[in-house]
Amino acid sequence: MTLDNTPEFSGGCQCGAVRFHVRGRLGKPSICHCRMCQKAYGNFFAPLVSVHEGTLAWTRGAPKRFQSSNHVKRGFCEACGTPLTYEAPDGVALSIGAFDDPSTIAPEIVFGIEGKLPYADGLAALPARTTAEDEASNPFLASIVTFQHPDHDTPEWPMPGDRS
Repeated sequence: MTLDNTPEFSGGCQCGAVRFHVRGRLGKPSICHCRMCQKAYGNFFAPLVSVHEGTLAWTRGAPKRFQSSNHVKRGFCEACGTPLTYEAPDGVALSIGAFDDPSTIAPEIVFGIEGKLPYADGLAALPARTTAEDEASNPFLASIVTFQHPDHDTPEWPMPGDRS
């Protein structure tokens, strides 16, 4: 929040080549299970939140766009492939996972349920463990050095001295 109580949100792609800032209230967060969203995200569904016109600014780089239908373009980072936008005639939605703090943007509605994969509702019932619990069976996990952009704005990226 700013001093005038206007909400502000930032986010971007995994590599940091594309960053955005939203100043103002977000629209209704959603999940879409349609096949087109599944393919665009390479996932079971697409988590999206709409932004109001004039509130979104690209602060580093800009998404490359793919025309996924006669009405919709989808924006993504050309460098790392992170899905970023769903752009339709009625406005722009951003990928919830691309926000620096996606935990504050809980979905309120589900769309495209005709495409929902038959096992999607059972995912929460699967056995689960943390990454640390996996280190014993996958020792390489302890040696991973991330090149992912941090979950906050940086003056430049990669940072001086980082990998090229």
